[in-house]
Amino acid sequence: MIQVAVLDDHPIARRGIEQVLAESAECTVTASAGSAAELAGLIAAPPGPDVIVLDLYHDGDRPCVDAVARFSVASRVLVISAFGRAADVIGAMRAGAAGYITKHAAPDLFVAAVRTVAAGGFALSAQLADLVRAALAEPAAAAPAGGGLSPREQQTLELIASGFTHSQVASRMGVRTATVDTYVERIRAKLGLGNKAELTRAALDPANRPRPA
Repeated sequence: MIQVAVLDDHPIARRGIEQVLAESAECTVTASAGSAAELAGLIAAPPGPDVIVLDLYHDGDRPCVDAVARFSVASRVLVISAFGRAADVIGAMRAGAAGYITKHAAPDLFVAAVRTVAAGGFALSAQLADLVRAALAEPAAAAPAGGGLSPREQQTLELIASGFTHSQVASRMGVRTATVDTYVERIRAKLGLGNKAELTRAALDPANRPRPA
């Protein structure tokens, strides 16, 4: 069973999330809170939850990226929000979120996102993919010289961060899947990365993009 903690300041919304998870045969809610401080107290004793479903705006009108960063140290954090603004998505991902979905998502897609995050993957609502791609397309203004990725490695990183499999990346780039595997290994070695969530966050970091000639 996937152990899930829920953080949402709206009691009705929190109860709805809990109900969806309870109806799943693979998830169980082990903690539920309306504030980061309350949740921290509930999950202080190990083992912690596998996944924390965290409402990005659980503390008023500001996105709680600090809570994302705090909880992602020990657990996988799936951000859920009524908003799908580019700044929110990118901010949460850079803070360590392993996924971001909106509250408009269907219950089965929400559970699938929890499952993906628990398994070490990265989950992103389909309608938010364009926001990520747009962010990746922005030119880097201050990437440091040396030590960065090659153009082909950068292209590979961006496609993987956008949700494509290695075989799909290979098809789009016109190379063999084995070649993409090699690019990914080089990217991980250069940037010290592990799973897909880390690759996605790295793709959003301007420092990892090649500067225009």
